[in-house]
Amino acid sequence: MRNINLIENYGFGNILINGKKYKSDLVIYKNSVNDKWWRKEGHNLNINDIKEVVEKKPEILIIGTGYYGLMKVPSDLIEYLESKNIRVIVKKTKEACDEYNKLYQNKKVIAAFHLTC
Repeated sequence: MRNINLIENYGFGNILINGKKYKSDLVIYKNSVNDKWWRKEGHNLNINDIKEVVEKKPEILIIGTGYYGLMKVPSDLIEYLESKNIRVIVKKTKEACDEYNKLYQNKKVIAAFHLTC
């Protein structure tokens, strides 16, 4: 049985998940993909951008900061998430995809990926 959320490939501006190509920033949940995700401040992540993620109570949130890592994740946001018992992993999106593929089968993982810059 194929898992709905296996990342097959990532390149600048696009990601392939189980044969479907996405070209916009997205959040990967256990059984779905939200490809309409966007941040209020573009390259700055804030709590309002991930409210739905927090409500799902993942064990781990993997944040992909873009191909070049230009999306900023403030330390106070990480501290807030950790206070909710959510482990936070922040990496450039390629490395974040690799991390996600290692963890998603055995942990309750959600991933939020910026696909460009």
